[in-house]
Amino acid sequence: MEQPTAMNTLSQILEKLRLKGKDNELKMTDHGKMQSQTGKIYKPDDLVIVKTYRFEGDSDPGDNSVLYITEDKENELGYILDAYGIYSDHVGPAFDDFLKKIPTENRDEQELFS
Repeated sequence: MEQPTAMNTLSQILEKLRLKGKDNELKMTDHGKMQSQTGKIYKPDDLVIVKTYRFEGDSDPGDNSVLYITEDKENELGYILDAYGIYSDHVGPAFDDFLKKIPTENRDEQELFS
């Protein structure tokens, strides 16, 4: 039986998602909704955050980021990536307000990546 490997870096998790065909990044639109790479538009109640990863740079605070693994109503995984605090790519409260409205779960990595 293959032993699971620890995923400690952002690039490792993104690569794992890519290998599983689940590397669908969601980004905030100008209209206050999330849009997938395939063009699908989401409201907060269309998504569930199933896993959250936080990464802290050892030497550069600009390396601090958070990765939200999401699942939509069709059980498709995607992800939302953002930097912490002042390094965030999102100006204004819309992004944070959107995230706060998404229900959250904390699924096991093996369930997500098996």
